[in-house]
Amino acid sequence: MHENQIASIVVDSCLRVHKALGPGLLESVYETYLERDLINRGVRVRRQVGLPVIYDGLKLEDGFRIDLLVEERVIVEVKSVEDLAPVHFKQVLTYLKLSERKLALLVNFNVNLLKEGLRRVVNGLDESPPTSAPFAGLEAVES
Repeated sequence: MHENQIASIVVDSCLRVHKALGPGLLESVYETYLERDLINRGVRVRRQVGLPVIYDGLKLEDGFRIDLLVEERVIVEVKSVEDLAPVHFKQVLTYLKLSERKLALLVNFNVNLLKEGLRRVVNGLDESPPTSAPFAGLEAVES
């Protein structure tokens, strides 16, 4: 499955979770229910995946933690904040580069309309036109 196909499924699950729960909860709540929704759809997902960092010959096994890794290809970073800040995009881009993956979704559930909190973060992905409605209007951030 291509990254865009996976992301489309994730976006749909995010919409379902947000519609059911609304804004204002902890990130861990959204992460748990999003993972559950994806699993119920038959999608492979791992939660709180350790991402090693190597610097100057020293390897930290769990230097970072990816909120959700979907189909081993798409990173999902879950937030529940007032506004997404530039550091959130940098964090996700760092995850993409360290893991050598191409696509991540940065999702802020603390919004009235989820489309306001959805952002694609791209690491050298050949951008093709979106194939489904959930991608319409999503802002892409590239390395």
